[in-house]
Amino acid sequence: MPAFTWQKSSYCGEGDSCVHVAATAPPVINWQKSSYCPEGNSCVHVAITARSIHITESADPSGAILTATPDDFLTLVQALKGERQVAEGRRAGIEVTVGGDDTVRIRATTAPDATVTTDRRKWDTFVLGVRAGEFDHFFARP
Repeated sequence: MPAFTWQKSSYCGEGDSCVHVAATAPPVINWQKSSYCPEGNSCVHVAITARSIHITESADPSGAILTATPDDFLTLVQALKGERQVAEGRRAGIEVTVGGDDTVRIRATTAPDATVTTDRRKWDTFVLGVRAGEFDHFFARP
């Protein structure tokens, strides 16, 4: 059982029975990068929380963190693996664009202002990890 710090309204008298409120600490996020990313180098990182998948790039100067649903991440992974079971007409919740200067931009269609920026080499190491199944546990259902 987590330890809570309970708070009541200052209008509640001393010793009176009142409604108390407590907040839990934010979850600790454990980021994972592809094993193909060289040690110590910046890379694309992925993490999971209760309802979301998060993607960032450790060297992105904006510090952007993309937040998407597990289903959107599954669609991205299936597309990167070239799997045929990707439903036709399924909305792409995560868009990836590669610029002429090899800049890769990753964004969620539901939050287009949060764009993670990386380069082609780092993106390619992420894709190698995806194809090797290193991120499959993020969307696996019991």
